[in-house]
Amino acid sequence: MPAPSLTSAQGRRLLLAGQALLGPPPDGLEGLIARLGYVQLDSINVVERAHHLILGSRSAGYEPKQLEALLDRRRLFEHWTHDAAAIPLQWYPHWQLRFPRSRARILASPWWRKRMGDQVEPLLAQVLARVRAEGPLRSADFEHARQGEPGWWGWKPQKAALELLWHTGELAVAGRAHFHKSYDLAERVFPEAHALPAPAPEAHLEWACATALDRLGVATPKELAAFWDAVEPAEAARWCAASLAAGSIERVQVEALDEGPPKPCFAVADWRERLAALPEPGDRMVLLCPFDPILRDRARTLRLFGFDYRFEAFVPEDKRQFGYYVLPVLAGDALVARVDAKFHRARGVLEAKGVWWEKGARRAKARLRAALEDLARRIGAREIQ
Repeated sequence: MPAPSLTSAQGRRLLLAGQALLGPPPDGLEGLIARLGYVQLDSINVVERAHHLILGSRSAGYEPKQLEALLDRRRLFEHWTHDAAAIPLQWYPHWQLRFPRSRARILASPWWRKRMGDQVEPLLAQVLARVRAEGPLRSADFEHARQGEPGWWGWKPQKAALELLWHTGELAVAGRAHFHKSYDLAERVFPEAHALPAPAPEAHLEWACATALDRLGVATPKELAAFWDAVEPAEAARWCAASLAAGSIERVQVEALDEGPPKPCFAVADWRERLAALPEPGDRMVLLCPFDPILRDRARTLRLFGFDYRFEAFVPEDKRQFGYYVLPVLAGDALVARVDAKFHRARGVLEAKGVWWEKGARRAKARLRAALEDLARRIGAREIQ
């Protein structure tokens, strides 16, 4: 039988619901992060840090101290998915399988070796011994005459060692001050979770793919693998084949808005019931973080929303099309505009440096103003320009 067809609108509504932008909100901030799977952490603070923008766009009354409280109570742990993230602690055992792979990858990387120098194992042993003896330490607690390129990635060897030991699970992030990490032994930060065994590979594969599909609604094997960045696309394809045979997922074709043919995907088995239970998108307008989960996969965003988004902060200024920190605008279930924004904290001013409406989008300037006012309230701006 031919695979059922979904419109792009149905595909994006399933994605928006899975990522808590449509339908009833999850219960509490901890429930919201579990619904998302994780929240990406990023240091760029042109408007507000990414994690606060992501959570604030979904949770009325969200305040940064709420996330900090969950981290302090060890309800979340910081680690890597496709990037640095705060992750529900219940999933910590699945990272036990990533740690040895991360160690092998980092030690084989010339980029990392350049920063750690020739005596890698003695360096790691020295850094680990200090943390074990002294408790939580920051990179600043290690003195070194820094060599190499200046700037963000001009790490001294001890900073690179701390990061390696974090990536490999020997250290954990024990806290942050002004977004600078302090590191301690993982068994001291998360004693119970650290003591749990790693899941069997097949159980890990089931978790990685099933939880990803639950949060995406419809996806390709490549998209499933990319969600946690925990399994390979070939493994995700094998899981899809087995789950399809078992009847726990369904093969579908999803209409594409990027002028391509319908996309073969896999859907949660109850996709019809999910769609029927969703409310109409309504006319709410909200400015999204550039790192919002629905924007992470540029090809998927173009296919489902017809919205071509590129984060241009790392693009040379003269080659940017829109700006350094551009916030996409979600209206109902459509991405209708983008705003180049900057928060001037000393003056309390949220500046909309440029606004670009999508072709065919209704230029709802009053609703955009209300969305900017909502963002200003959340970040503490007193004025909009």
